Amino acid sequence: MTQQDTTGTRWHLAGDWFDVCKCAIPCPCTFAQPPTYGDCEGVLAWHIREGNFGDVRLDDLNVLMLASFEGNAWAGTHTHPYAAVFLDERADDQQRAALGAVFGGEAGGWPAEFGAMFHPEMRGMDVVPIHVEIDEDLATWRAEIPGRVTATAEALTGPTTPNGARVQVLNAPGSEVGPGQTATWGRATVDRADAFGFSWERTGKSSKHFPFDWSGPD
Repeated sequence: MTQQDTTGTRWHLAGDWFDVCKCAIPCPCTFAQPPTYGDCEGVLAWHIREGNFGDVRLDDLNVLMLASFEGNAWAGTHTHPYAAVFLDERADDQQRAALGAVFGGEAGGWPAEFGAMFHPEMRGMDVVPIHVEIDEDLATWRAEIPGRVTATAEALTGPTTPNGARVQVLNAPGSEVGPGQTATWGRATVDRADAFGFSWERTGKSSKHFPFDWSGPD
C-alpha cells in the first residue's frame, strides 16, 4: 500500500474501546483534568466490530496500546508521553497496513487529531495475538496479549446503583475516542503489563469503556 493510497483512501471503523490505568476511580482524564497522581500509565484496547479501509475489510480485528505521560494531555501541558502499539496477528499484510495507517494518524480522522495532541514517542510495535472480550451488557471487559499484557475490568457499581444499570457519563470533555460517545465506568480487576519497558501490576484502579465510530480521511 503506497503512501498516496494511504492518505487518500476512505475508511470507517466502529467498535469498542476501553482502558485500565493507574488513576483512582473515576479517571480525571475523562473530565479533561490532570491524572490522579500527576502522571498516568495504562492499557488502551480497541475491538473493531465493523470496519473497512477502502476495499480492505477490518471486521473483528483488535489493536492494543501501552502508554504513559505526565501532566494534563487535554490541556497540551503534558510531558514524557510514550507508547507501544500491538496489531492483531490475524490481520494479513493489507489489513496490517490499513490498521497502521489509521492508528498511526496517516489516514486522518480522529486518530490523527488524538495522535497530534498526545504526540507520544513510540517505544515499539509488534504483531501478536490479542484476545478481547466485551460483554454485550458491559458487565465486564477484558484484553490479553499472552505473557505480556492483561487488562480486565468489571462495571462499577455500589449500594445505590440499580441492579444491572451502568454508571455512565455523556459528553465527556476528555474522551480518548473523540466527541459524542458515552463512557461506562468500571473497576480494573487485573492490570498487568511487561513489554517494551512498560512494567506494572495492580488492581482496583480506574477503567472505562467507550464505543467508537470513526471515519476518514476528512
